[in-house]
Amino acid sequence: MRSELLFQTVQTLYKAAKKAKKIPRTLSIEGPPGGGKTSIVHAAADALNIPYIELHMPTLLVEDFGIPYPEEGGEGKTFSYKLPHWFPYDGKPGTEDGGILLFDDRNQASADLQKVLANICQARNLHGVPLAKGWMVISTGNRQKDRAGANRVLSHLRNRETVLNFETHLDDWTSWAITHGVKPEVISFIRFKPNSLHDFDPQRDQNPTPRSWVEGVSDIIGDVDPIAEIDCVKGAVGEGPAAEFLGFLKIFRNLPDPDMILRDPEKSKVPTDPATLYALAGSLATRADDKNFSNLIKYVEREPAEFAVLTVTYALRRDRKLADNPAFNKWAMKNQKMLF
Repeated sequence: MRSELLFQTVQTLYKAAKKAKKIPRTLSIEGPPGGGKTSIVHAAADALNIPYIELHMPTLLVEDFGIPYPEEGGEGKTFSYKLPHWFPYDGKPGTEDGGILLFDDRNQASADLQKVLANICQARNLHGVPLAKGWMVISTGNRQKDRAGANRVLSHLRNRETVLNFETHLDDWTSWAITHGVKPEVISFIRFKPNSLHDFDPQRDQNPTPRSWVEGVSDIIGDVDPIAEIDCVKGAVGEGPAAEFLGFLKIFRNLPDPDMILRDPEKSKVPTDPATLYALAGSLATRADDKNFSNLIKYVEREPAEFAVLTVTYALRRDRKLADNPAFNKWAMKNQKMLF
């Protein structure tokens, strides 16, 4: 399931259960490391404007789900459980309108922890204390074939949840990246080399993933010493993808002045090299605004059609108000076959 569809599906299932006053069925989202599974669930909770609790399962013990404690007045003969602070029990302030309880990297949990989770999923309680009404339980995890520490999921837990297989998609990631401040250099490179977005191989020490491109590359380029930049990129995505990206980066940093292009679009030179055109698309789209958009259209009309579409759609994803610009409407009518 693609990220945008997953984002919408989590919200839809939550809303449907709440409307029908039913218990939301537990979801398990599985896929290779670094794809953004956890971030999507968090974003869905934000979009729903509901409480969100996230627990990282590999760092937890069974004791983190409650410990035996002597009951008051029991004369030392009986005990109950002291529950963890995070558990959204029925009646706890702030839990009455529902929320999402996420168990991150659940597939790395031990069998004992999985048994506790199975009870939360089905019986909807922890040591006899009911989970608050309207709360959706979700887990995320890698697959065993990814060799990322995932254990076999107990069959009775698996039967209590709906498993959604997550897949990374170029267009979904591009839309997310544009709206979340990912550097245009990285976005343009991924559009140029789409197979580099998520190429996870457990045999390699480092892999290019959406997470490593954003946190390990976009967040550091231009801010560290050029020599350190090379090592940081290699250390984030691996030597092969790093070499390709760094080569692309040289092209990006030696592009024709995009501001000059937007000032004089009809006389500015149009590159013929695909790598340069991909890099230029990102550079121009990042600078597009309502005042210069008509000049951007004049320039891209001189480019091969696929790069014109790439530049314009990139600009529109970054600023949807540009769709109201008269220059776009005129261009869209001429290129509707390419757009739709």
